[in-house]
Amino acid sequence: MLILAIDTATPAVTAGVVRRDGDTIDVLAQRVTLDARAHAEQLTPNAVGALTDADVGFDDLDAVVVGCGPGPFTGLRVGMATAAAYGHALGLPVHGVCSLDAIGIGTVGEVLVVTDARRREVYWARYRDGVRVDGPAVNAPADVPGADQALARPPVYPTAAGLVCAVVDWTASPAPLVPRYLRRPDAKPPAERKAAVR
Repeated sequence: MLILAIDTATPAVTAGVVRRDGDTIDVLAQRVTLDARAHAEQLTPNAVGALTDADVGFDDLDAVVVGCGPGPFTGLRVGMATAAAYGHALGLPVHGVCSLDAIGIGTVGEVLVVTDARRREVYWARYRDGVRVDGPAVNAPADVPGADQALARPPVYPTAAGLVCAVVDWTASPAPLVPRYLRRPDAKPPAERKAAVR
């Protein structure tokens, strides 16, 4: 099975081509751009570049996997809309996964996965031997035991292999894509802004 895996839930704009054969996962190519403001500009070039690097075309794909967050509104919309468009245009199943699972699944022991949620908050989930046991949630780092230590380490982002590993059941029809925003947007409709000014 040949899979296009994409994620835009973090500053990493990730696209990769993965071959899955049972439990064996081989990353044929992956392109990552670290730029929290370039999701829309970089995702399609990264996907096309990964396909070119893997020497395969869109018509060779069997499925698409996309990280559904938690993450920022704009980033998630870019990734999920792109994945849905590829799936629709190519007639492929699109599997949505928790982006934190793409980092935490496959880990050993007790692991806290933390990503920047902006506004002095973090998205987080806890894993025990690669299985999520708590979260995902959004909180201030002080409210998440171990978050300060996790944030002190170099950042880790979802990978193409991690996204594919996060798919629970390849035989079932994919559920509808649902973004994990975990909080209300910063933007407010005009009526709400006027009410807040009065």
